[in-house]
Amino acid sequence: MKGKAMFVLLSSLILGVFIVTTGAWAQAVRGVTDTEILVGQTGPQTGPAALWGAVARGTGLYFKGINDEGGIHGRKIKYFLRDDSYSPAKTKAIGKEFVEQIGIFSTVGCVGVGPGMTVRDYYTENKVIMVSMGCSGVTNWIQPFQKYIFPIYPLYIDEGYALIRYFHENMKITKIAMFYQNDDYGKQGLEGVERYVKEKNLQLVASVSAEVTDRDLSSHVLKLKASGAEAVVMWAMPTHGALLLGESAKIGFKPQWGTSSTLSDGVAMMGVTKGLWAGMIHSNFGETPDSNHPLMVKYRAWHQKYEPKERWSTFYIAGIVFAEPFVEGLKRTGKNLTPDTFVKAMETMKDWQGIGPPITFIPTDHQGGKHVFFGQVQPDGSIKRLSEWTRITK
Repeated sequence: MKGKAMFVLLSSLILGVFIVTTGAWAQAVRGVTDTEILVGQTGPQTGPAALWGAVARGTGLYFKGINDEGGIHGRKIKYFLRDDSYSPAKTKAIGKEFVEQIGIFSTVGCVGVGPGMTVRDYYTENKVIMVSMGCSGVTNWIQPFQKYIFPIYPLYIDEGYALIRYFHENMKITKIAMFYQNDDYGKQGLEGVERYVKEKNLQLVASVSAEVTDRDLSSHVLKLKASGAEAVVMWAMPTHGALLLGESAKIGFKPQWGTSSTLSDGVAMMGVTKGLWAGMIHSNFGETPDSNHPLMVKYRAWHQKYEPKERWSTFYIAGIVFAEPFVEGLKRTGKNLTPDTFVKAMETMKDWQGIGPPITFIPTDHQGGKHVFFGQVQPDGSIKRLSEWTRITK
């Protein structure tokens, strides 16, 4: 009996140590329990960039569908959406809330370069996973190398370069002007345009910038018209895109317009420009809203089931594009989810593709999205596809 009692006692002690150890591990991983993974998103639901707020709501739709399918390895995604109004100060405050009050594991699809830069290093110090940080293609997310950041968006420098190459090679346009937001977002689009123009000995006849707070663009448009540009490329937020085309229409300035995939929501932009957006040529980072891709068919069904009052649009779908690789990473990680096991799992992706570009992550390069295709806005806001997926980043 003594031997049996001793065996039971030792077994109990071992079990107790196991339970304590397992519990300690679970609590040590911020934002992860046996049943939930906590994810945050900051973006503009109000303010001058509010149209981009649809991105966050699209991500929310995707997570609802994933949760209803059973989640990932028994865990559901608990999603926290916060409106920062495209204000870096608000983003910084929300970042503190995410880490120190809510305790998130990851952010997915946060919008804005300026806002995102206020929390990048803070998130890194706290091992917060950032998938598609800033929803943007600035090099700030990859240089210097950032272990916990996984950009999905193509690089603006390469996107600007590829867009002008399309204008030059396919439309024989040689006199080009640039309108850009005076921050890293706009400046890196300009850098790509300047690089191509220089290589081909073309003319960048004007480069005109605007601050986020500017609301009178009449003088900007006069400079662009005076330059004699055949084409104008804009790297701007939705409000500036609408103001620019409105002022141009007033004075009869009608160049070929081009822009980044950041303004590729044809229906939304046709609405805010009262139809002036028709004919715009832009790059795209995901399937168009009317695509018959099998995953798009599935997601449209989720849209009708969960959020039928939301507009099914490019910006809304972008939220899915940015979240798909995150969920794929969770699947690859398995049950033992920590920031470091997640990073290793993400780095096994090679040309993985959902409804966005092919995605590859390796231990020395986390720039996942390197492809775009070109499209042109039609009078009903739909996108006429002008090319297939094209790799723009080496």
